[in-house]
Amino acid sequence: MRKRNIIILGSLIGAAAGWAFAHSNSPLETVPNVDLSRYTGRWYEIARYPNRFERKCDRDVTAEYSIKNNGDIRVANSCVKSSGAITQAIGTAKAIDKATNAKLKVAFFWPFYGKYWIIDLGQNYDYAVVGEPAREYLWILSRTPQMPDPLYQQITARLASKGYDASKLVKTRQTALR
Repeated sequence: MRKRNIIILGSLIGAAAGWAFAHSNSPLETVPNVDLSRYTGRWYEIARYPNRFERKCDRDVTAEYSIKNNGDIRVANSCVKSSGAITQAIGTAKAIDKATNAKLKVAFFWPFYGKYWIIDLGQNYDYAVVGEPAREYLWILSRTPQMPDPLYQQITARLASKGYDASKLVKTRQTALR
């Protein structure tokens, strides 16, 4: 009886691992179209996968996008450190899929670019979910400092179908409007 339970447990673990592997290695789908002029403006980070370049960002993480004269996008990310100091990183984004504008590459330190793929977007551009094909990075953004919990739950429920683990998300503290 014990051997049978171990076999069943092993089969279940194997099936779950196979499902996760298949989803993490499948192509990451983006939204069908992004109007970059509507996408520009201020976004508040609601949640993210932990990452090294935001490890000192304690609260009030924002991203401000604006279209430059050459068509590229100016990116200004900022946050408040635990010391209370505001830190900012300025970069440039370029659409690499001109048909949809949903796949961008972003550079904060030329010539190094990161993939910035918009994988979920509110119909009224009130929220966005950004990831990248390896699924190592993920951000949930909102036009407002707080997101209604039912909307957050709907968004996170869709992440598994895209190969993301919502349990890895860390919510961002938003304490002040800047």
